[in-house]
Amino acid sequence: MATQIVYRLTARNSFRDIKPFKEPIPTIERHEVLVKIKAVSLNYRDIAISNGSYPFPVKDSVVPCSDGAGEIVEVGAAVSRLHKGDYVIGNFDLSHQYGPQQDFNNGQGGPIDGVLREYAVLPAQSVTKIPKDTTLNFAQMASLLQLTISCKGTGGVSITGLLIAKAAGAVTIVTSSSDEKLKIIKEKYSPDYVINYKKTPDWGAEAKKITKGRGVDFIFENGGSGTIKQSLEAITFGGIVAVIGFLSPATQEDMPDVASLALAKGCVVRGILVGAKQYMDDLVTFVIQKGIQPPVHKVFGFSKDEVQSAFQYLNDGEHLGKVCIALE
Repeated sequence: MATQIVYRLTARNSFRDIKPFKEPIPTIERHEVLVKIKAVSLNYRDIAISNGSYPFPVKDSVVPCSDGAGEIVEVGAAVSRLHKGDYVIGNFDLSHQYGPQQDFNNGQGGPIDGVLREYAVLPAQSVTKIPKDTTLNFAQMASLLQLTISCKGTGGVSITGLLIAKAAGAVTIVTSSSDEKLKIIKEKYSPDYVINYKKTPDWGAEAKKITKGRGVDFIFENGGSGTIKQSLEAITFGGIVAVIGFLSPATQEDMPDVASLALAKGCVVRGILVGAKQYMDDLVTFVIQKGIQPPVHKVFGFSKDEVQSAFQYLNDGEHLGKVCIALE
């Protein structure tokens, strides 16, 4: 029986508990495809799952990572729109086809096995095809995500959001605690404005000043309770604060009164988990048409040492864009 290398999280103490195993290459059913994984893109969620701080369900001995790209090597008998040799990415939540997410039961790398392995079986309806003539490499494919826009931080989600917002014609603001990072981001990705929130703790007021008092239309809030107060200061009346992370939780005594702050602005504070397959299809079309190049900062190999180095690099927080693992 043909085998593959599969990484599993053997305990939930740290990413050092992610270890390789030799397992059979799985077989597919009628409505599935077998994908040879070419690249995996890491998220802070993967760190949180590995160290036990992720607040949602996680399967025992899970295969980590939700974001992977690869090539179809086998298709089920009932699959017609996909073919052997197609380049594809699998949706984060394999059951989430359209509309709001209904549960946490099918998110790869958490409640079900993810893509840190050589081969993955995926439902045909849950993968998005990438045109063969794309200029994107597999690491960039794996890095695709799920107005005046403010992107907090300089990680992969924020910078990809910046590029999409710019392509859509938005005025963009990027925040960071590092002047060096902001200088690089300014030179490489050309946001309209940057703010060092360490030097300017009241960065919400600065964002309002930039927008001549109007405020920001859309904010990627990846800090969580520890930073949302400034986001609500920066947001315009009726704007949207998309809560996409929990990097900076507030202590109980410093917890902001989000209800009153949101009410005062008439704004929407919306928790974002992941996007539906429908949105992924639209995103891929937009990215290809606009020639957007998702920002990959560094790519590691697939050996045990390289995989753990990739997690360490992400954990250290020095990246400007996505940290990826290439399988070949």
